[in-house]
Amino acid sequence: MKTLIAREHEVEAARKWYVVDADGLVVGRMASKIASMLRGKNKPFFSPHQDTGDFIIVINAEKVHFTGRKMGQKTYFRHSGYPGGVTITPVARMIQTHPERVIEAAVRRMLPKNALGRQMFRKLKIYAGTEHPHAAQMPEKLDLK
Repeated sequence: MKTLIAREHEVEAARKWYVVDADGLVVGRMASKIASMLRGKNKPFFSPHQDTGDFIIVINAEKVHFTGRKMGQKTYFRHSGYPGGVTITPVARMIQTHPERVIEAAVRRMLPKNALGRQMFRKLKIYAGTEHPHAAQMPEKLDLK
């Protein structure tokens, strides 16, 4: 048996666009499925050193849910690089102000931590409302429930 490696033009031809409605979905479970599709693990020609994944559009990012007591206890940590420059944001405030960043953080941490992972992450488009500017790509609806 020979191992088949997909060529770049084959990967581009097989790449699709999907729309995920995040209304009522649990963040971690949704993020793991999205990260898997961004990597291309749902394709028969997946290889870990290539970006074979699809484009994912997430809408209704402000309507996601967390399990347990994460809504009151989970926090996001940032540091500006200056002494005393720590900013800790509770997840409840993050959903009110920047709901896209909640899903971005969850998905980014599930992708590889290298240049290939950053390339995969660029194929993720997240929007707080129901509208998105990618209608020309004719995305298919993807049900993750």
